[in-house]
Amino acid sequence: MIRTGLQQLLRSRPGLLRGKRVGLVTHPAAVLPDLTPSLDALREAGVQVTALFGMEHGFAGSAADGVAQGDGIDRRTGLPVFSLYSATREPTAEMLGGVDVLAYDVQDVGTRFYTFISTLYHILAAAGRHGRQVVVLDRPNPINGVAVEGPSLAPGFESFVGVAAIPVRYGLTVGELARYFNEECALGAGLAVVEMHGWQRGMWFESTGLPWVPTSPAMPHLATATLYPGTCLLEAVNVSEGRGTALPFEQCGAPWIDGRALAEALNALELAGVRFRATAFEPGGSKYSGKTCYGVQIHVTDREALQPVRMGLHLIATLKATHGAQFAWTHYERADGSTLFHFDRLIGNAEVRRALDAGIPVEQITADWGAAEDEFRYQRRAYLLYGAAEGR
Repeated sequence: MIRTGLQQLLRSRPGLLRGKRVGLVTHPAAVLPDLTPSLDALREAGVQVTALFGMEHGFAGSAADGVAQGDGIDRRTGLPVFSLYSATREPTAEMLGGVDVLAYDVQDVGTRFYTFISTLYHILAAAGRHGRQVVVLDRPNPINGVAVEGPSLAPGFESFVGVAAIPVRYGLTVGELARYFNEECALGAGLAVVEMHGWQRGMWFESTGLPWVPTSPAMPHLATATLYPGTCLLEAVNVSEGRGTALPFEQCGAPWIDGRALAEALNALELAGVRFRATAFEPGGSKYSGKTCYGVQIHVTDREALQPVRMGLHLIATLKATHGAQFAWTHYERADGSTLFHFDRLIGNAEVRRALDAGIPVEQITADWGAAEDEFRYQRRAYLLYGAAEGR
């Protein structure tokens, strides 16, 4: 079993936080192996936690995706809880008034548009701006620290679901990513990373021996996180990505889809590491709530061979080919009232959507991804903490 950064801090580096006023950024998935929450473990070790910070889904981890959260008081400890998923995404000077150090203990899922890493970026920016230190208690990348996939975010497409120029799947731990953000984006934070013990880059989460706690309401287990880099792209079209069901991001559908025809068309592509099965489901929330949807369940047959981002594009291209009359892209409304395609925010550019609309084959769309992926693999080497990242 590996030891997380939290365990390592408690075991051998307790002085890193003792005697300082600590603002803790965490969520329910940040636990010790015996399921003790990070907040409790730190307080029991004598760390003076003076403020709590919540991300998307709130400090309790129960809020739906995209729902802004307000500040509050933690019912159990009486500590102030500051929301970093509201009009405020970066800790303010007022929030940091009673804080010397920001401690970040968060279980990530290894995908650019999962917003916990955007919060990490803004914490580092705030620390640099206000002269605070950041201590990242490192945790595993659950979908391994080797694979890199997808285009890097293009200039002008920055948002809270794409905060910096990294690929969709970046193959770094949050500690390594913090080092990358701080240096490459010139954030200027005083940064310390408490490394894990025993973690190896090729590990998937179940190999760590650590308990999986859902990182958000629609991320119930590792199988979800495995497909998420590709199936989250369905958030940007008029198809249910399985939210409101027991298999979010593992199935998709809509009332107007012929599930059998879709499954046959997708299986005919013979995509590596995955098969598709026709299914029907009724979401209890989100898109098509209370309506029967027909579509496919995605079964991973070889997760090492699977390229989920490319698979996501194949899924969208096949939906367009089989159900083009009903298919539609969705839009995102910005604060200034203007709109843009949500898909462009997720994939990180406008070219991919335009190519899909033009009927260009996915293999041609992704033909130049390999060079960009290799470039990022080279760039990230300076920030690795756990050995070389060989592989795809």
